[in-house]
Amino acid sequence: MKINTTTGLLDQAEFIASPNCDERPEGELSLVVIHNISLPPGKFGDQYISDLFTNQLETSVDPFFAEIEALRVSSHLLINRQGDVIQYVPFHQRAWHAGVSRYLGRSQCNDFSIGIELEGTDFEPFTEAQYTALIACLQILNQSYPSIELAHITGHEHIASGRKTDPGPFFEWDRLSAAFGVELPAVADQICRVR
Repeated sequence: MKINTTTGLLDQAEFIASPNCDERPEGELSLVVIHNISLPPGKFGDQYISDLFTNQLETSVDPFFAEIEALRVSSHLLINRQGDVIQYVPFHQRAWHAGVSRYLGRSQCNDFSIGIELEGTDFEPFTEAQYTALIACLQILNQSYPSIELAHITGHEHIASGRKTDPGPFFEWDRLSAAFGVELPAVADQICRVR
């Protein structure tokens, strides 16, 4: 697994370009934010997450899709239940994944973070294949962009406390802590800590 730092693309990921991105104000990369997503909620295995991130969600497919059709969101990576990785935004560009957020006193986390979505929910465990792929992606991100320290991996719930709950209580932070030898999650402003 390699990242071309000129293109910002991961060589072992399928690339589906999202229009929901722009330039980073300072070009800085120093944080990774882990999310979960499923579309429709609780359902796995369809193309609907890609449709959402590319503004092609067909609202007639599910009533929930009509509620979110105006959203313009994206993430850098999605890791599906089988451990396959899809990339939507090159790493040097700003994906629109964090929303209103704060990490260690800094707001607007999209400016300096990489967003990784895991196909899943707050209500069930993630798969072994997802953890394997996630750890590999985090290692190569750290190697390719040394400004991303492995201690600075956090959850959406930690940078948007009270607004977001993902990756949720089933995410096994201790797996990442053991893999990288650091205590995770890194918690925004020390608001909360899980496990």
